[in-house]
Amino acid sequence: MPELPEVEVTRLSFADAIAGAKVLSVRLGKALRWPLGCSVAHLLGRTVLAVRRRGKYLLIDLDQGLLLVHLGMSGRLNFSRHPSAAATHDHFEMLTSRGTLKLYDPRRFGAVVYANSEEDPVARKLLGKLGMEPLSQDFDLKQFQAGLKRRKAAIKQVLLAGDLVVGVGNIYASEALFLASIRPTLSAARLSRARSAKLHAAIGQVLARAVARGGSTLRDFSSATGENGHFQLEAMVYGRPAQPCRVCGTAIKSVRQGQRSTFYCPTCQKA
Repeated sequence: MPELPEVEVTRLSFADAIAGAKVLSVRLGKALRWPLGCSVAHLLGRTVLAVRRRGKYLLIDLDQGLLLVHLGMSGRLNFSRHPSAAATHDHFEMLTSRGTLKLYDPRRFGAVVYANSEEDPVARKLLGKLGMEPLSQDFDLKQFQAGLKRRKAAIKQVLLAGDLVVGVGNIYASEALFLASIRPTLSAARLSRARSAKLHAAIGQVLARAVARGGSTLRDFSSATGENGHFQLEAMVYGRPAQPCRVCGTAIKSVRQGQRSTFYCPTCQKA
C-alpha cells in the first residue's frame, strides 16, 4: 500500500504541472471503493487550483469543490501532457488543458470522491479523524507525548492507527522505531518523555528522507511521471529478516503485529 511518502512524492510529481488547468472531460472505468459523488458533467469546465495532501489523501482543489483521491492498496496516479489510450485498470481519467490525469488501480481499493468543500460531510467522514501531519509544524511534541501516554497498545500499532499521527505506515513505522531504538512491541504508555521525543524526531526524519528518495517501490509504485522510489534500498530493518543489522550485525527479526510483518533488531531495540 502506498504510504505517506509515496503519496507526497505523487503530489510533487504533478501538482505544478496541473495547476491552472481546465477540466475538459472525465471518464470513469469500473467502480472503485467509493462512488465519485457527482455527475461527470459537474466537473467539466472546472479549473484545478492546487493539489494538497492530508495523510494518504490527495486533495485536488477546484474553483468549485475538490476531489479527494486515495490510492488504496495498489493504485497510482499517472499524469501525462500527451493523451494515450486507456489501460485495462485505468478507472478514472481526467483530461485537462495541461495534460491527462489517470488513476490506475488493479485491485480497485482506491477512490476519487468529489466534495463541495472540506466541511462537506463527505470530506469530513474521510478526513475528520486523521491525526497530526508528521511533516508539518502541526506535529506537536507535547500532544504526541500525551497521546502515547493514553494508549496501552504496542507502539507500532499506535503509530499505524493514524488517529494520533497520520500516514506512518508499516514501512516507516518500523524504520522510525529502529532509529529511535524502541522495540515495536513495547506499550506506548511505557515510553518516557525522552524516548517519545526521540521517536517524534525519528518519524519526521524517516518520512522526510523517504520523500527525498522518491518513496519506496516494493512492487509497482511509481510517481505520476513514472519514476520509481529508492528508499527501500537503504532500509535499516524493513524487509530484511535474518539479514545482519547495518549497525550491530545482529540478525534482524520479524514478528506479526495486527496481520502486518514487523521488523526490528533485538540488540539495537532492546526495549
